Amino acid sequence: MNPRLAAARALAAVLSGKASLNSSLPAQLDKVEDRDRGLTQDLAFGTARWQPRLGLLAAQLLQKPFKAADADVQALLLIGLYQLFYTRIPAHAAIGETVGCADKLKKPWAKGLLNAVLRRAQRDGEAMLADMERDPVVRTAHPRWLQKALKAFWPDQWEAICAANNAHPPMILRVNRRHHSRDGYLKLLADAGVQAQACAHSRDGIVLAEPRDVRGLPGFAEGWISVQDEAAQLAANLLELAPGQRVLDACCAPGGKTCHVLEAEAGLSHVVAIDLEAKRLVRVRENLDRLRLDAELVACDARDTASWWDGKPFQRILLDAPCSATGVIRRHPDIKLTRQAEDIAPLAALQGELLDALWPTLEVGGMLLYATCSSLPTENTEVIGAFLARTPGARELDLATEAGLRQTHGRQLLAQEGGHDGFYYAKLIKIAASRG
Repeated sequence: MNPRLAAARALAAVLSGKASLNSSLPAQLDKVEDRDRGLTQDLAFGTARWQPRLGLLAAQLLQKPFKAADADVQALLLIGLYQLFYTRIPAHAAIGETVGCADKLKKPWAKGLLNAVLRRAQRDGEAMLADMERDPVVRTAHPRWLQKALKAFWPDQWEAICAANNAHPPMILRVNRRHHSRDGYLKLLADAGVQAQACAHSRDGIVLAEPRDVRGLPGFAEGWISVQDEAAQLAANLLELAPGQRVLDACCAPGGKTCHVLEAEAGLSHVVAIDLEAKRLVRVRENLDRLRLDAELVACDARDTASWWDGKPFQRILLDAPCSATGVIRRHPDIKLTRQAEDIAPLAALQGELLDALWPTLEVGGMLLYATCSSLPTENTEVIGAFLARTPGARELDLATEAGLRQTHGRQLLAQEGGHDGFYYAKLIKIAASRG
């Protein structure tokens, strides 16, 4: 299959609100030649990354918007624009190959339209975009609601956040300390001719100078390393793990933090890892098996403690709560298309419900680490503040890290170009059981 057609079909599902690229793209990648998989992925993710900007340009170029049934043609147009402005693909190839995909969509009427619009974009697009730069949506390539929210919450940092969100993320490794120290693994990389350096905040983190196939790195198959962003790696150390503890990892998929917890403390008595969907636990089990680790995996709604909790209290709980994922847009740029302003309040409500439900499973003296990959205080410090106000037996503890910015509650890490993702942490201790 033509890589442009594959990318367009994956992106059309996102534009139609039916899927994310994580769910729509794999099936399309299976249909292209191996040599075209990288191009297909770049076309899909790159177009999603710049869609707020390209979408407004397309609206200027078109006489009328596409019908809902023509999301595939719309996706083709956006992919054509992406090639013209953000790749080194020659314009004649970008236009010709993209226009030719209309036949495969069984929409030959779209060929003339795509050809005319893309050729005008080739001729006038740069000037049109320059005229549109006053619009912050065009300038930042972020949907208006998110651009406004970032500006309101982070007036001094919002433009840097947007720039980081639009940059390609670095590839960061987590060294399995059961096998090697970080310094030891850095030497292995140096011996293999791989340039890398230690992360600033995670004791197990290494950032590669250039992304590469992790399967070609020393010891990947043997479980010596995993791929995980530095911000996510902070969880295991912030939990202050110790031998004999029972640990709960709520909302655990894809299992990176579950595995890191087990790597960090070999003497834990039991680890329970929960996720809402059984199919997501398949990936968790695969990660555990590669690293030769084990945990009890449970598919359930973490709020329904009666269905999964055996009544034995946990000494540590990691609640990596479902969130808007606005801190990891550079890794999942289709968030710009799939997430809406009206999603945030329901997510904050869900986060509060999870805190309320899990708190009774924590023993007195135990600690709960709350985490999200959101950059919005609505889901972070405000959620923790509300929980503390309604939970007399809860107190906040300082976080043993200098990463990020101290907030009214917890610390906010903002996405950094060349560094960590956007993330939030707050740590709570249970000083007394809840009164009935």
